[in-house]
Amino acid sequence: MILWLKGVVFNVTTVDLKRKPADLHNLAPGTHPPFLTFQGNVLTDVNKIEEYLEDMLAPPKYPKLAVKNRDSNLAGNDIFAKFSAYVKNTRPEKNRALEKSLNKALAKLDAYLMTPLPDEFLSGHHSGQGESARKYMDGDELTLADCNLLPKLHVVKVVTKKYRNYEIPSDFRGVWRYLGNAYTRDEFTHTCAADVEIELAYKDVAKRLGK
Repeated sequence: MILWLKGVVFNVTTVDLKRKPADLHNLAPGTHPPFLTFQGNVLTDVNKIEEYLEDMLAPPKYPKLAVKNRDSNLAGNDIFAKFSAYVKNTRPEKNRALEKSLNKALAKLDAYLMTPLPDEFLSGHHSGQGESARKYMDGDELTLADCNLLPKLHVVKVVTKKYRNYEIPSDFRGVWRYLGNAYTRDEFTHTCAADVEIELAYKDVAKRLGK
């Protein structure tokens, strides 16, 4: 997604992680994708990979994707942990509390998306009254914050629906607006795994609730 937004031409090669090719295994032994290797450097942390690409693929040749507002990197950063606890739980008596915890994390993101950013006032896009109408986390253009959060948010939406019959509450209008805008962008939709692939990937992760 970052490479696409940067305008870099790249090839995608799929591999079966259960039968890793030897060269892939040798690049970063003991780790799972994603990882980045370039001129002898191997990075296995997603955040480090993002930072490296932002530094290496910099203006004027490539667009800057870093956020202007630091909080845009932090909003929604606990959603995936709450989601993981929710779908891995096997005890029915804990299900309600874990669902509420996920809702609380989503509500926090929703509040951020609905609150106008300083740039909206300065640019004249917002009068100072009412909610934000920006498309993405940090404004009307996709940034590194979106590259990090959107794939996770999509996984949350797909997996919770499939294995917990849960849907992101409709009153989280900011979250739904955000997802709706993202689904119009090829950079996001064409780099997302298909829903059925996500469901299969979580088949053994999402635990059945006991009787």
